[in-house]
Amino acid sequence: MEETISLKEIAVTLRKRLMLILILAAIAVAVSGVISYFVLTPQYQASTQILVNQESSNEPVLDPNQVRTNVEMINTYSVIIKSPIILDKVVQNLDLSETTDQLIGKISVSSEQNAQVFNLTIEDADPAHAVKLANEISNTFSSEVPKIMSVDNVKVLSPAVLKDNPSPVKPKPLLNMAIALVVGLMAGVGIAFLLEYLDNTIKTEEDIQNILQLPILGAIPKISVEDVKASAVKKATNKRMGSETLES
Repeated sequence: MEETISLKEIAVTLRKRLMLILILAAIAVAVSGVISYFVLTPQYQASTQILVNQESSNEPVLDPNQVRTNVEMINTYSVIIKSPIILDKVVQNLDLSETTDQLIGKISVSSEQNAQVFNLTIEDADPAHAVKLANEISNTFSSEVPKIMSVDNVKVLSPAVLKDNPSPVKPKPLLNMAIALVVGLMAGVGIAFLLEYLDNTIKTEEDIQNILQLPILGAIPKISVEDVKASAVKKATNKRMGSETLES
């Protein structure tokens, strides 16, 4: 027979397992906070802007076709700037202990649509090192592109600058903890319903009717210890009063 669940049953289940849900959510937030603050290494970013402009020309008006070509070339430049021909020189110029592959993992290139400017972003645990890498890669790229592409339409528009109090871009502890709270609550609710589904014990008269499809002929009420003590006291009091009545 198909089983259905009502909103009342859902509310009862959530209320019964509320402590479990809250504990799991608290554990998730605590673990996320510890990892974000004490385990993960803060990462900083430094960015430079590189301009792909029109080649030197005596024409006073920009050629739309040339601008379009420059914009399309940004995709090619994005590949070249991460190539070993550029990064090997950066490693050599700065005498880095990092390999080319490690540098590639720190580099990201982005550009606005139909813009002749693209951004080179470096991510590193040391903000000063990130700035140094960003500027060196940009300068090396702008000086090597004319040799590689036989063009002279690239220059550094805005170099990276080290701020006084740089802020890490990740991890973001508050965001991580908020996500952990949501995940913890969802996990708690899921486990609560799983435990309720696996619990096949019969607890109420309604369970007998719904599960066993049997009529209820009678019910034995629950008797607490307090009720037993109160009943015993009442009986003892009545017995004592009865004895006193007989004596009188």
